[in-house]
Amino acid sequence: MYLGEPGDAGWTYAHDNGRQFAEEQTGATTLTVENIPEGSPEFDTAVRDFIDQGADVIFATSFGYMDAMEALSAEFPDVAFAHATGYKSNDTNFGNYFGRIYQARYLTGLAAGEASASGNIGYVAAFPIPEVLRGINAFTLGVKEANPDATVTVNWTFTWFDPAVEGDAANALLEGGADLIAMHQDSTAAGEAAEAVGARWVSYNSDMSAFAPDAYLASAVWDWGPYYASVIEAVADGSYAGGAYWGGMDDGIVQIGSLADDVSAETKALIDERAAAMIAGEFDPFAGPINDQDGNEVIAAGMVPNDGDLLGMAYFVEGVIGSAEG
Repeated sequence: MYLGEPGDAGWTYAHDNGRQFAEEQTGATTLTVENIPEGSPEFDTAVRDFIDQGADVIFATSFGYMDAMEALSAEFPDVAFAHATGYKSNDTNFGNYFGRIYQARYLTGLAAGEASASGNIGYVAAFPIPEVLRGINAFTLGVKEANPDATVTVNWTFTWFDPAVEGDAANALLEGGADLIAMHQDSTAAGEAAEAVGARWVSYNSDMSAFAPDAYLASAVWDWGPYYASVIEAVADGSYAGGAYWGGMDDGIVQIGSLADDVSAETKALIDERAAAMIAGEFDPFAGPINDQDGNEVIAAGMVPNDGDLLGMAYFVEGVIGSAEG
């Protein structure tokens, strides 16, 4: 179940790549439907159509599908339901799944901190929800490790995919002095805006380097395929039991994509070192001490927030300019 289209090169594209991988790995037949709005009757109709065609498991890939998925899972107890990015589940046939993309965002922040000559970095952001705040914060922590004087200015679009709006938001940041743009959307518009003025760009969802090759610096990317294959196999052998999955770099579901050629050898080595430490469980981007943007300590020295705190994150860290409330 897709909110957009695989051609977006972003969120839906990454999920569709995962679907194709899982189909090849498991031999399952998969069905897709695109452009299903969140909270719409079309979602319910599409799920019922899938079930009428014999679907054993339904994957829904956007946050706003959550409540409808919960209701349908109760109505169809013999069908498995898996919902991306949400927080509701049961221990029978309804699960939620996501990944710790903030780990990869932190690594891209290390590259961005080095690459920004001005220390003025812009971030085109979707919606003020914990998922997005967490990513901005992790990116900023990486930026400030590489360049302690840098700042990250957030411009909210309240869109997931609207190239015109997202391009305008990036241009506003660039006109305000940003020489590097990061993003949390599904389009390539922010990168194209950066390319047009000779700025740099950190992409999201997939390695979008082909869309703005001169601007491209790094990317935080998803690899959904192994997770999708594992769920299909569990449904097939009767072991699927709902629940929550939040994988990280150790599972491979989140990764850092390619790095531009001009990223220094020192920064590449630091990125590799931090990635290896996260995979080994020896490093966390949110290990304290960390202050919020007003200078108040939110994570004490030596402490690492639990998953509940991360999933409910509602503040910006020091170095972010903008409102965490949108």
